[in-house]
Amino acid sequence: MKNEDLVLIEKATPKDAKGLLEYLKQIGSESDNLSFGAEGLGFSVEAEAQYLAEIGNSRDSVMLIAKENGKIIGSASLTRLPRRMKHRGDFSVSVLMEYHNRGIGTALAEGIIDFARENNFAVIDLQVRSDNAAAIHLYEKLGFVKTGTHPSFFEIDGDGISFDYMYLRIE
Repeated sequence: MKNEDLVLIEKATPKDAKGLLEYLKQIGSESDNLSFGAEGLGFSVEAEAQYLAEIGNSRDSVMLIAKENGKIIGSASLTRLPRRMKHRGDFSVSVLMEYHNRGIGTALAEGIIDFARENNFAVIDLQVRSDNAAAIHLYEKLGFVKTGTHPSFFEIDGDGISFDYMYLRIE
């Protein structure tokens, strides 16, 4: 692997806000597996930078990004749930299509699991499209267990899309 091809995994900071929003628009245009499409999340750069600043030293939330040559090519997040669910965190991960099958999703997910261990999460939850075999394989490889299926979690063009619920108990 050439030095310029190295992928860096790091915590997102406010300076990453613009690139992260551009990344989310691109990943949204590549996949129907996310809760948004090519429009991205609709946040301003300022709002995204403020959010990243707020979670910068949080023990309850983290946003990791994967960069190659300064370009964001993947992201993962974990957010602690409130009140009686505070032992749990909601997890998501995505990688640009051209970077699939290079171990980037695994590295991001492992970084999230490490953060969860260090910050006393007991469980990580996620939802994954039931027909997303590659993502399900990744999650199972990391120890996630399927707990059920929602038959119409998303609706795309009038069609109900099934999603599986999965969790990982942090030891």
